[in-house]
Amino acid sequence: MNLEPEPFTTARLDALPLRVAYADEMAAVLGDPALHTYTGGAPETADELRARYGRQTAGSPDPGVRWWNWVLRVRDEGRLAGYVQATVDVPGAEAEIAWVVGTRWQGRGYAKEAAEGLVTHLLAGAGAGTAVARTVLAHIHPDHDASAAVAGAAGLAPTERWCDGERRWERGAGKG
Repeated sequence: MNLEPEPFTTARLDALPLRVAYADEMAAVLGDPALHTYTGGAPETADELRARYGRQTAGSPDPGVRWWNWVLRVRDEGRLAGYVQATVDVPGAEAEIAWVVGTRWQGRGYAKEAAEGLVTHLLAGAGAGTAVARTVLAHIHPDHDASAAVAGAAGLAPTERWCDGERRWERGAGKG
């Protein structure tokens, strides 16, 4: 399995492996405090993102875990609009995913498109021809209807399992 994520595309988006160089543009994309309503925290500065992106691109210290992060570029605009990420448990063949689309780009279906593309990418082999994960999951705040809709569009279904106040949504390779 590749240590770094492979790029992938959807109808309107290019998912590009995260690079520290994206920090300045992403600070503007992610600058709305409303993006943190359900996740907590506050927008990070470009310097803070550079530091975080440096840690993320260095990879997990656990050899059985891959930290895969992509920025989302809207192809027609040539601009970044958000990100998707997957924490892949290699031995367990499980990937926990998340997505964020900047406020300016919300309401256009980009989050659904990106999440669907990410799930397909992970279950289909992430460019390597063999499935990276048998199970893809996400944890979603019970009041975050938009994220629930995105998860559903990506083929994930709510389970009865909870973690830190968020419901676990899940999809196996044979579903969806």
